[in-house]
Amino acid sequence: MTPPDLTAPLLTERLELRPWRDDAHDLDAYAAISSDPEVMRHIGDGAALTREQAATQLARFAAHWEDHGYGLRAAVLRDSGEVAGFAGVMRAGQPGVRPGDVEIGWRLARRHWGSGYATEAALAVRDHAFGELRLARLVAFVRPANTASIGVMRKLGMEHLKDATCSHGLPMRIFAADNPLA
Repeated sequence: MTPPDLTAPLLTERLELRPWRDDAHDLDAYAAISSDPEVMRHIGDGAALTREQAATQLARFAAHWEDHGYGLRAAVLRDSGEVAGFAGVMRAGQPGVRPGDVEIGWRLARRHWGSGYATEAALAVRDHAFGELRLARLVAFVRPANTASIGVMRKLGMEHLKDATCSHGLPMRIFAADNPLA
């Protein structure tokens, strides 16, 4: 029996979730999304990224795929081919979680907020992570003011685990969900 291709795109009703491509199209899209101060206000230290910082992050995303066989995926609108953002899983890099925990995350261009894309993408990623990847637990980190992402976490079946401080010294909440298939 042939093992599944873990890099194959995940398809939802409206999205194709695929690994990032090493091309100007994906970099342009990611740099535009990550340079928006409103998009970035609840992420990291809250600062928008330069194009060079966005390129560095995409290189880290690619290295994670190479090291682990999974990672963050470009969220592409199936009807237009536009990169609307990303969703995926990465090894958790924040304090306050168990070794081996994997973080689920998403980011969308502001014009796509309120469209249901974050939930649609995150549900597909969660199902893939628990099904094909057989991950034991997913965690998510969120600033308390980011009520939209907290809503997505709740729709994923995640529960508030604890409050903590992120590496930038800012308050965050940690949510988690165990794999019901394990």
